[in-house]
Amino acid sequence: MICGLLEPAEGDIRWQRKNIRSLSEDYFSQLTYLGHRNGVKDELTAIENLRCASGLSGIELSHEAAMSALRELGLEGRELLPARSLSEGQRRRLALARLKVSQTALWVLDEILTSLDRAATSLIQTILATHITNGGIALVATHQELDLSAGSSQRIQLSL
Repeated sequence: MICGLLEPAEGDIRWQRKNIRSLSEDYFSQLTYLGHRNGVKDELTAIENLRCASGLSGIELSHEAAMSALRELGLEGRELLPARSLSEGQRRRLALARLKVSQTALWVLDEILTSLDRAATSLIQTILATHITNGGIALVATHQELDLSAGSSQRIQLSL
């Protein structure tokens, strides 16, 4: 519902006190969604995937900025490889590189720690903490432990 894919059965979803349905592009341009699947195109290289995803989000990402983000996510030396040749963890890092270059205020993230090793998990927690400290909002659904000590956070644990 927050991503605008479903309408609430009752009430509405508000952003800056206005219904997201009425805000349309003004809301969606402030939202980055990363699902449990990577959303990576196998035939494109890592850098092409990142620049293409950024372009679709309205961000003109330079080659240098894309290379820097990929290096920071641990993909140095793999920037020009087709995504199909990357491991699952590397593909996940590629998808998560979108957060590094994102200029949106609201991140909706579903199972972002899947297929990541301890070092990558720590890096993602740092990226999230920086986003929150800088005034961003991250709504994260996960089955894995996520340590966010920066800024203000609220944990809601659901049990069956």
